[in-house]
Amino acid sequence: MAQSQQSFLKQEAGHLSREDTLLKMADHRSNWSRVLADNKLILITLSGVLLGVIIGFTFRPLGLSSDSLMLIAYPGELFMRVLKLMILPLVIASLISGSSSLNAKLNGKIALRTFVYFLTTSLLNAILGTTLALIIHPGNPNTDDAVQTDSLRDTPLTKARTVSLMDSVLDLGRNIFPDNIFQAALQQAHTVYVPKESPALAGNGTELSQTSAPITSSSVNLVEWSESNVEWTRIVEYRSGTNSLGIVFFCLVFGTLLGTIGRKGYVVVQFFSAIFDVIMKMVTGVMWLTPIGISSVIAGKILSVDDIGFVMTQLAWFIFTIALGVFLYQWVILQAIYFAFVRKNPFRFYLGLVQPILTGFATASTAAALPLTFRCMNERLKIDSRITRFVLPIGCNINMDGTALFIAVASIFIAQMSNMTLNLGQVVTVVLTSTAASMSSASIPSAALVLLLIALSAIDAPINNATLLFAIDWFVDRIRTTNNLLGDCYAAAVVEHLSRNELKISDIDAYYKDDDITSDDQCEQEVNGKRKLSFPNSVILNVEVSTPVSNT
Repeated sequence: MAQSQQSFLKQEAGHLSREDTLLKMADHRSNWSRVLADNKLILITLSGVLLGVIIGFTFRPLGLSSDSLMLIAYPGELFMRVLKLMILPLVIASLISGSSSLNAKLNGKIALRTFVYFLTTSLLNAILGTTLALIIHPGNPNTDDAVQTDSLRDTPLTKARTVSLMDSVLDLGRNIFPDNIFQAALQQAHTVYVPKESPALAGNGTELSQTSAPITSSSVNLVEWSESNVEWTRIVEYRSGTNSLGIVFFCLVFGTLLGTIGRKGYVVVQFFSAIFDVIMKMVTGVMWLTPIGISSVIAGKILSVDDIGFVMTQLAWFIFTIALGVFLYQWVILQAIYFAFVRKNPFRFYLGLVQPILTGFATASTAAALPLTFRCMNERLKIDSRITRFVLPIGCNINMDGTALFIAVASIFIAQMSNMTLNLGQVVTVVLTSTAASMSSASIPSAALVLLLIALSAIDAPINNATLLFAIDWFVDRIRTTNNLLGDCYAAAVVEHLSRNELKISDIDAYYKDDDITSDDQCEQEVNGKRKLSFPNSVILNVEVSTPVSNT
């Protein structure tokens, strides 16, 4: 009897252990399925990047025609157009709704912390790039003869008159304070140099011939003149492109003052909040097109480059220096900053931003990846939406950490290639110029090449050698864009942590403010002093609560 009972208990124990094992296996499978479900968009985006690289390098030996290249890149072009379509309404709605939810004093504190963070990280990137360039010494004087082609030598850079750092800073002020908010949505101010008309020609009433007219590049602030001795004069012109800085400034002021007028501005705040929610729903739909768009963009860019292998080989040390600087900044400096302030695991925060990182890498634009960045910061990483709506649009236009790194490395690289020996003063000039120029950069592809000319002029380096970097900027630009994007995201996390006490106080004030607004909107004051709801078919019950009296 005892033996049969023991065998029965063993069978029951074995049965229970088998059920436990099956339950554990089911939990294990459910955990993996949950992880795949949570990260499916990241995996799909990563597969799009890999697919684009494979398609690009597979079709390169076929020598496709220009029409075939256009068709391959066409889905990526549509993807970029859709992303850019949402940038302007997203920036306007996020800044106005975000700044109006905070008081003016808190907005000032958040803005100060944000700008100090941006300035500090840009300076760190400039110092990092200068240090790496001096240690690695990527510049080789023989590179000029190996890579310079006839097409590059014929560029306007060989006979250029570049804008100065002062002109760039003044243009920054002109764009921050636009004179027409509607024009700011379409054009931005910039300084160009044109030849001064000689008195002889002016007196005769003749015009400059077409062959001697200035050639102005819209993407590079350069002017070429065929005559040798020409007197230059600066003028301020408008070029196509959204003046994001002016729109950001106007929306910040508008939203801050909107939050101070109380109940009268409540409808306007809700209007812009609704616009932001609608744009984010549009972003959710566009996210499923990300793999197709990214693979098309990368494949089209790889197929359009003439000779990738030769250029990459000649400029391998320059690319390695940039990549090393980006790696050190993202995996060492940013993680240390995040842990020092937030005291949380920084790598978990980094992994939550994989999708916008890949999108920024593919599009080479922080602004194009802004809609996806908003979604990941608000939904996945749970950063306060008031901070993200404030910091991300500003950082998209001002915080260019990767650009500061690139300008510093490129300036030292070209000086080394030209057999220049830089003294301490010139090295400090490179650091300061790279920092200042990066904060006046536009969030558009290859904008750093324009600012590089300013840094080269500051140290008297030959600007014609900058044409070497045009051949590889399509790749380097994508690497440094990830620095810009991550710098904005980590800035939002740090600023949120530093502002947590003010945000709690703002939540309490907003609670009572919303209660007052609701009571004023939903209730009407009658003549006899009683209040009733303004909504139809509603009744208010006046309940009197009496305190029971104890008999003891």
